[in-house]
Amino acid sequence: MSEKPWLKPAVEYGPLAVFVAVYFAQGLMPATVALMIATVIGLALSWLVERKLPLMPMVTAAIVVVFGGLTLWLNDEAFIKMKPTIIYALFAGLILGGLAFGKSVLKKVLGHAVSMDEVGWRKLSLRVGLFFIVMAAANEVVRHVLSTDHWVLWKMPGSLIITLAFMLSQGPLILRHQADEKKV
Repeated sequence: MSEKPWLKPAVEYGPLAVFVAVYFAQGLMPATVALMIATVIGLALSWLVERKLPLMPMVTAAIVVVFGGLTLWLNDEAFIKMKPTIIYALFAGLILGGLAFGKSVLKKVLGHAVSMDEVGWRKLSLRVGLFFIVMAAANEVVRHVLSTDHWVLWKMPGSLIITLAFMLSQGPLILRHQADEKKV
């Protein structure tokens, strides 16, 4: 676990906050550039502070650079709006695919912070995987039906609030399946 508790939120949510701030000040294309730069800076900060690059932010950064680049190159906002759908679908695929093969990707990611029995990890993995499928579908609906302003507000704070509420709602499952520390 990181000795710098501020680092993970800064790397994961800092670029999104920069994107929203620049979007409402200057528009989508400058916000896309700002997102790409802030994402790369976040990875560099991770490297400078911990001398390692976390896997999921690296994957996210690659998607940000590719879809941000397509947005700018083709001058088409659809690509940056598809980015969350692709990330959510990728996370769902990894989690549910791991579950299908008897592996808990979620346990590998969260096991240092949460101690649960295997049944709990399977149930949580299924729920989180399905949640990401719903979020991918919701992003597609929002990006096709609402304005870009509304899509940006859906992204932040909307989807972040929904994700936090979902994760908090998993508390009872986690408590029911806490691993007995004495047995471990």
